[in-house]
This record gives sequence, structure tokens and C-alpha cells, in this order.
Amino acid sequence: MKTEYKVVPAPEKARKQRGLKGAALFAHSVEALMNELAAEGWQYLRADTLPHEERSGLTNKTTTYRNLLVFQRVVDGEVTQTPPHETETVAIVDVTGTESDDDFEDEPDDDEVVNLWDAPDEAPAPLVADRKG
Repeated sequence: MKTEYKVVPAPEKARKQRGLKGAALFAHSVEALMNELAAEGWQYLRADTLPHEERSGLTNKTTTYRNLLVFQRVVDGEVTQTPPHETETVAIVDVTGTESDDDFEDEPDDDEVVNLWDAPDEAPAPLVADRKG
């Protein structure tokens, strides 16, 4: 499976949207950018902040940090892999066939299960500290 990546700068200014202000307006701008790329088949992967060295004047250089959005898509048409931060649950199964009843002695039978929501009719005795003078 071949994948390709696309890195675009995160929006620095919010797009104008009637009725939105502040953080909601900026979030709408990022959402619109992500939806545009998703329509082209790109899947959002992550956001990164990377240093960028720029010339400042004739001899000086300054380092600024750029926020970038990383997208990926599959070239072959196959399904993309799960991102590295997502994990799968794996079950371990004993296939030897030597399971015995001794392995489950500590577990109660289904008839012995007690419903903890059924409270007794009597009120519990209040907890009182025994103070001696």
C-alpha cells in the first residue's frame, strides 16, 4: 500500500463567517480547510509545529515557528492504516484445551451473584467516633 502526504500551513487568519466570532470563527476556518481536503480524498493525520529560519535584514536570521497540518491518502485505493496513536485490543486465547474447573474457583456462579443495588430495609447505624476525654 502506497500512501502520499500533503502538508499545508494552518490558517493564521480566520475566514469571514456571518454570526461567528473569536475561537468559533477560527475553528470554522480550520474545519473548512479540512473539509476541502477531505473532499479530495485526504485524511487528516496530525498537526505539527516546526521551526523555520528566515532572513531578517542583511545579515541577521530569526527563527519562527510554523503550524502545519499533515494529511495522507492512499494511492492504491486501499483503506488507510490506523494512526499510530490508536491501538488495537488483542485477546489472548488458550488453545491447548487443558482448561479445568480449578482455574475458576474464585469466581462466583451465576446463582451466587448479588445485586448491590438492592439495599436492606434497615437504615445503617450512624458512624460515631468514640472520644474519650
